[in-house]
Amino acid sequence: MFELFESEKEEDFTEIERELRLLKKDVKALEIKEILSDPNDISPAIVSINAGAGGTEAQDWAEMLLRMYLRWCEKGKFVTEIVDKLTMEEAGIKSCTFIVRGDYSYGLLKGETGIHRLVRISPFDANKKRHTSFASVSVIPELSEEISIDINEKDLRVDTFRASGAGGQHVNKTDSAIRITHLPTGIVVQCQNERSQHRNRDVAMKILKSKLYEIERQAKESEINEIRGEQKEIGWGSQIRSYIFHPYQMVKDHRTGFEVGNINAMMDGELLDDFIGSYLFRNSSKN
Repeated sequence: MFELFESEKEEDFTEIERELRLLKKDVKALEIKEILSDPNDISPAIVSINAGAGGTEAQDWAEMLLRMYLRWCEKGKFVTEIVDKLTMEEAGIKSCTFIVRGDYSYGLLKGETGIHRLVRISPFDANKKRHTSFASVSVIPELSEEISIDINEKDLRVDTFRASGAGGQHVNKTDSAIRITHLPTGIVVQCQNERSQHRNRDVAMKILKSKLYEIERQAKESEINEIRGEQKEIGWGSQIRSYIFHPYQMVKDHRTGFEVGNINAMMDGELLDDFIGSYLFRNSSKN
């Protein structure tokens, strides 16, 4: 294309610049997929967001993160399914679990697991003071049908309840929502997205099996790392990223040092790919 422009003595290289940007983006996407070698990387991702302590402020932050991820999925042509969402009356969400389907959903999103920190002037504070809020994000692969996890029915407590939306308004008039507690581990999963109680139970059981599989996988990984003498950050105590709206604007990943100043574009899901790429390339170079 460049040679064609030269031969025609074109002075406007806007089209070439646009094509070059697209090419760079495509090459980077291919490079990322090259390093997604874990068998689970191609799987759908189960993403859970939970508001930390801090009431309305933290709940609003959890909903902002949910919007960011859903916008990223929309731009990337991923299909999302919200299976459980607890909306609060004043603002925000207490928690939300959704499934992301599309090639390498888990591989791309797995680095989002951890604590996300927000610093801003709170819209809920009449004194306009700066607040710090936290929300946790957990990403696990949806278990393949080929992998079998045996669960003893005696280890389960199953509760049914009416699915509800904001303000306690009932989505339906039957007890179709399902909450399953795995007594040995204390894991609680619930689904209220489907109208059928049986369908909600099937989805909840699939999520439970995925969580149990992930716990077993992490235990084995920790054992291997202990033998190697490695330490790895996992769990609720890992603050992976800060989103600062005030006194300046910046999003910074504390694991890679990568940062951007356009926080509005970040919250629209437009810059998340850059953070995903920096995390995956860093881990790839370490391995």
